[in-house]
Amino acid sequence: MTTVLATILAVFGALAVAYCVWAAIASARTPQGAAAWVVFLVSSPWFGVPAFLVLGRRKVRDYRAAWRESHDLFSIQDTEASRGTLPFEREKTLRALERIGGLPFTGGNEVRLLIDGGATFDAICAVVDSARESVCVQFYIIRDDGLGRRLADHLVAAAARGVKVRVMYDGVGSQKLPEAWAARLRDAGVAVLNPDHSRGPTSRLEINFRNHRKTVVVDGDVAFVGGHNVGDEYLGLDPQFGRWRDTHVEIRGPVAGQIQAVFAEDWHWASSESLTDDLPWEAGDATDPENATLAALVPTGPGDPIDSGSLMFFTAITAARDRIWIASPYFVPDTDIMSALVSAALAGRDVRILLPSTIDHYLPWLASHAYFDELRATGVRFFRYCDGFLHQKVILVDDDLAAVGTANLDNRSFRLNFESMVFVADGAFASDVERMLSDDFVQSDELISALVDQPLHIRISSPLARLWAPLL
Repeated sequence: MTTVLATILAVFGALAVAYCVWAAIASARTPQGAAAWVVFLVSSPWFGVPAFLVLGRRKVRDYRAAWRESHDLFSIQDTEASRGTLPFEREKTLRALERIGGLPFTGGNEVRLLIDGGATFDAICAVVDSARESVCVQFYIIRDDGLGRRLADHLVAAAARGVKVRVMYDGVGSQKLPEAWAARLRDAGVAVLNPDHSRGPTSRLEINFRNHRKTVVVDGDVAFVGGHNVGDEYLGLDPQFGRWRDTHVEIRGPVAGQIQAVFAEDWHWASSESLTDDLPWEAGDATDPENATLAALVPTGPGDPIDSGSLMFFTAITAARDRIWIASPYFVPDTDIMSALVSAALAGRDVRILLPSTIDHYLPWLASHAYFDELRATGVRFFRYCDGFLHQKVILVDDDLAAVGTANLDNRSFRLNFESMVFVADGAFASDVERMLSDDFVQSDELISALVDQPLHIRISSPLARLWAPLL
């Protein structure tokens, strides 16, 4: 009997491994990802099979099906009426970004940089206080600390005025958020949604797909997008990190409506509740439409039929004629991004990558060392920010195109997270971003040492960490 049972288990295990190997090869979008899973599954099947079932799925279950069941919120907006004239020299690039994100570049926007947490949350709270109809809040991390309670106070006050307030947060990013924080808001009439809870136990099989978006939309007309989450460390109050260097943008105009539509898309998928009739969809134009800014939201995520996150970065990098500057807390590129950076550097572009010197997640930090030598040899320059922890996600292309949002320069943002980046095709805004990043470079040290010059444990473990790049 024991022999028979052992044989059955062995056959079952072999079939499970074979199925997972086939699924990994069939569904992985990169050879590196497929190879990493095959090696793991064959060498450690008892660990590899459960890990693949939880972490290896490449698409979010039913995301697009759920969205198709709802109304097409994007058609509600008068996007054609507000569509801006694309500059001839950037038309192909902007068209590509439109197709990647599914949303058009529109005129009639005002976009303002918000540097660091104090300016960001002062602006957010002030606009929430002015809300008349609706407030939509979405963050990856919300903490029940000073900033978390401050934001809650403003949301409760808005709900007391009769404003419809909705809050959505990621179940993994906000796993330490106590239920009491959400209960207080619910008692005040605020709708609070944790997708991991609302979608039931099967959502645990999608734990590797996270909603990394950080947005606030008020009345469908004013929106905020960027790198800040809700926690005291984002105000620079955590001594482990010191100053928290981050960037948000405030947008007024049609792009705010695009951001609200993506919020509604996420809300509908998580709860099956359509917000079509519950939110204002007539986004107002900026004060001076003749001089207003051309912009678009580029949302990306594992529910897309293409590798939208990686393609977004690839498009920006290959569009550069003179320079491409990227600030990101993590650097774990795929082969396409590596090739794009190398090509830009070999063509004489000013290619700079700004990273933090402070470590918050060790494995991605370790893996990044395995890429530096190869890219520096072609002319790509790397800098470590030294005046605190750098967490901003910013792209600057030449002197007329810039982006701020939530996407990191790593495989997780490329393929596993839902992200949002606001692209702005405007010389004045690009100039503001240039000044901001130039100040950051002054506070940074350029990386010039090779991997062979690093401590022994980094020399040994960095190439090994790179093997996990498809999951980092």
